[in-house]
Amino acid sequence: MPGKLKVKIVAGRHLPVMDRASDLTDAFVEVKFGNTTFKTDVYLKSLNPQWNSEWFKFEVDDEDLQDEPLQITVLDHDTYSANDAIGKVYIDIDPLLYSEAATVISGWFPIYDTIHGIRGEINVVVKVDLFNDLNRFRQSSCGVKFFCTTSIPKCYRAVIIHGFVEELVVNEDPEYQWIDRIRTPRASNEARQRLISLMSGELQRKIGLKVLEMRGNAVVGYLQCFDLEGESGLVVRAIGTACTLDKLSSPAAFLPACNSPSKEMKESPLVHPPSHGCRSTHNSPIHTATGSRLTQNFSVSVPTLIYTGMGSGSAGKEGGPFKALLRQQTQSALEQREFPFFTLTAFPPGFLVHVGGVVSARSVKLLDRIHNPDEPETRDAWWAEIRQEIKSHAKALGCHAVVGYSESTSICEEVCILSASGTAAVLNPRFLQDGTVEGCLEQRLEENLPVGCGFCHIPYDELNMPFPAHLTYCYNCRKQKVPDVLFTTIDLPTDATVIGKGCLIQARLCRLKKKAQAEANATAISNLLPFMEYEVHTQLMNKLKLKGMNALFGLRIQITVGENMLMGLASATGVYLAALPTPGGIQIAGKTPNDGSYEQHISHMQKKINDTIAKNKELYEINPPEISEEIIGSPIPEPRQRSRLLRSQSESSDEVTELDLSHGKKDAFVLEIDDTDAMEDVHSLLTDVPPPSGFYSCNTEIMPGINNWTSEIQMFTSVRVIRLSSLNLTNQALNKNFNDLCENLLKSLYFKLRSMIPCCLCHVNFTVSLPEDELIQVTVTAVAITFDKNQALQTTKTHVEKSLQRASTDNEELLQFPLELCSDSLPSHPFPPAKAVTVEKASPMGEGNFRNRSAPPCANSTVGVVKMTPLSFIPGAKITKYLGIINMFFIRETTSLREEGGVSGFLHAFIAEVFAMVRAHVAALGGNAVVSYIMKQCVFMENPNKNQAQCLINVSGDAVVFVRESELEVVSIQQPTANCQPSCTGGEVTT
Repeated sequence: MPGKLKVKIVAGRHLPVMDRASDLTDAFVEVKFGNTTFKTDVYLKSLNPQWNSEWFKFEVDDEDLQDEPLQITVLDHDTYSANDAIGKVYIDIDPLLYSEAATVISGWFPIYDTIHGIRGEINVVVKVDLFNDLNRFRQSSCGVKFFCTTSIPKCYRAVIIHGFVEELVVNEDPEYQWIDRIRTPRASNEARQRLISLMSGELQRKIGLKVLEMRGNAVVGYLQCFDLEGESGLVVRAIGTACTLDKLSSPAAFLPACNSPSKEMKESPLVHPPSHGCRSTHNSPIHTATGSRLTQNFSVSVPTLIYTGMGSGSAGKEGGPFKALLRQQTQSALEQREFPFFTLTAFPPGFLVHVGGVVSARSVKLLDRIHNPDEPETRDAWWAEIRQEIKSHAKALGCHAVVGYSESTSICEEVCILSASGTAAVLNPRFLQDGTVEGCLEQRLEENLPVGCGFCHIPYDELNMPFPAHLTYCYNCRKQKVPDVLFTTIDLPTDATVIGKGCLIQARLCRLKKKAQAEANATAISNLLPFMEYEVHTQLMNKLKLKGMNALFGLRIQITVGENMLMGLASATGVYLAALPTPGGIQIAGKTPNDGSYEQHISHMQKKINDTIAKNKELYEINPPEISEEIIGSPIPEPRQRSRLLRSQSESSDEVTELDLSHGKKDAFVLEIDDTDAMEDVHSLLTDVPPPSGFYSCNTEIMPGINNWTSEIQMFTSVRVIRLSSLNLTNQALNKNFNDLCENLLKSLYFKLRSMIPCCLCHVNFTVSLPEDELIQVTVTAVAITFDKNQALQTTKTHVEKSLQRASTDNEELLQFPLELCSDSLPSHPFPPAKAVTVEKASPMGEGNFRNRSAPPCANSTVGVVKMTPLSFIPGAKITKYLGIINMFFIRETTSLREEGGVSGFLHAFIAEVFAMVRAHVAALGGNAVVSYIMKQCVFMENPNKNQAQCLINVSGDAVVFVRESELEVVSIQQPTANCQPSCTGGEVTT
């Protein structure tokens, strides 16, 4: 499908002064695509040039349209010396290649320089004319739509969900390439940005080809990451879920439903799926790969005490043949796929049948230089090995697929930790292949799955469980067995029955390691990882029980490697599922000699734990109904049967059943206090401070138990950096510093958002990194959503201000920049870092572009600044059009760090500029919002002795057009009488 790319340079504004004699600029523009370059005329002596150039035309193949970015370089003309660079703009052409997307890109783009930041704006118009090409051997994938959202897009319907697609491309990093001439920092940064843009486009095209081979037309849950391997090279990799989507064209699809996101999602073509029990799997073999380099893999089976609640299932007295038929159909639908993985965390109704538990795998690798960029077999083999291990773990749980799947890496010098995790599940085959399932199966599926608890039922026979587990009959249907606790990586299903509200639960862990090189370093990391995984899950289990809850959703575990330490951070949303049993308490058991004062201390801590559990139940409104034990039934299989079936290594496994760990009528979770570390763990349980009154937080899109959302949202990104003292560092001191860092960060957010009470921090995404020795960086992105609450708020606000006053004070060691809020109007030009961004000030980019492009012709409303949110929806609004994905990579470097306000001012200005550039690109496409926004990478490097710093940021999201439900109501009322254009019917926005 060859095409013609047409570009017109209209004007520029707010350009910097490049000629000191006249305080003006002689600016001109170079437009480059591929190997072809055009130039505009030089506009003399003006900071606001008006070029109004002719149309520059590039005749290219659609393969090049997908791979190459359009480069626009603004320069200052010098007669007797080389032209000075002002800045560049990279424009992705891919959004113009969809049949349903925008037909033109037009707007003001910030001119960005990697040294000075944003240096004015340029008005550009871009068009693409495509010609039909029926060549089946073509290498382009035009027409395949990409979505960052991990659920089916709001204005689409899933016809078939094909499965997992992945790809990676490798190349040498220009930062580490040897060249024969002196290279400036600007040239190095721009070469890096251009290469990453090329690799990103090539990667997206290759994944699109795989989708076309599957006969799909879209990729949902598209996640693209960059691995900066230093001298070893640069890797760009991506995963996603191939689907066949149909656009919902019914006017009813865009009529307002209600302001509640949870209710809205029940009526939308997707349902957030559930998941259960937790099984994080790791083995322990460490083997040497062929050649001189050592490759270390491990996979650990975490003890049963941590993963007590997994899957369900006995094929039972009811529905046994039905379940067998369902499994047979699902197996046949998935058997031809190498990896039956799905990056979705929310699914169409009926897609998810059962969940078996969390499966994960990690591998430690030694990096080697990439010798042939065209053949990245080594990296492919690494990830194939990880995925195969995940697949085998899912099969061990009686499941055929993995949902909520994600991959990540952590790199420090030559060592790379590869991580993958997901939730093992049993799926409904009618979504996986077209027309292969008998009609009666779908009807029987709906009859046999109880609403709100079917996903909780274990998918395997309880007498052949892969591990010991404590099972009870479902508290909802009382027919099938369920685990006593669920760990999942997916979102909470909208039809799940939840008691009370949810909360954010985090586990934090630091471990020192000796500095080493190559194989010795990899060995030390491999030895530490299984124990860190165990301790992280122990913390999660303890904190979950301390909250009085029995399930975790949206679980995300990060293991970060540094030169002399490893850090683990796990985040999840805790809830109380009505289908699961009430969690038992936490009981402390000491193993030290009898000492009166020690026993008194233990009893005092036990009392504090019991009081904390009672307070949390009251705070989160957890009041489950009482159910008699006769109705529930036997909680555990017969000891003889279980020990006979599960005995593998220990012949004394049946002796475990002699321990009496019961506390009253409920099973207690026993904490053995036998050393100092164990005592520290108990103290850390009691030091977590709950959010102030009026605040709630979760890392999922929806906070369980809150339905009355308003349309007021504010997205923010915050970074905090702490430099550790190198004197007498211990594991306990590291853990305390890390805990204080995260807790103070949350407190400062609560303080700055106190005017929004009552509100909930949704989609809280923490990322921890160790950019340098003794430097810890924590980045958090979230969105604050208000909700209606019928109570006086003045007292609450006063209390919050007093209790958090200390958190707002500046700390010399904790460097944080002010919040950047989604509803703010960020200026497109640099502003003093010490000056806070105000909500009232309008963006230079926002006004003119949106009034004519984004508002419906028959609605007299103006859209201001482009909204940005990590959620897949906008409360109180309907998404009517997806315009394509925004995937941008920026590099910023400075040699005057102190003059720019230090680390805080530098990061604040840079992230504000990233927001401005993202908004400008969305506005040029005709959109008015970015949903599913994520900052995937924020790598900060500092050299305080030379007053230098560098930061690399990668962001992505979906550019969309949304319409407020109030405007849709006006449109729907005026449709019979008003003389509106046809394109406005049903709330569709013309762009």
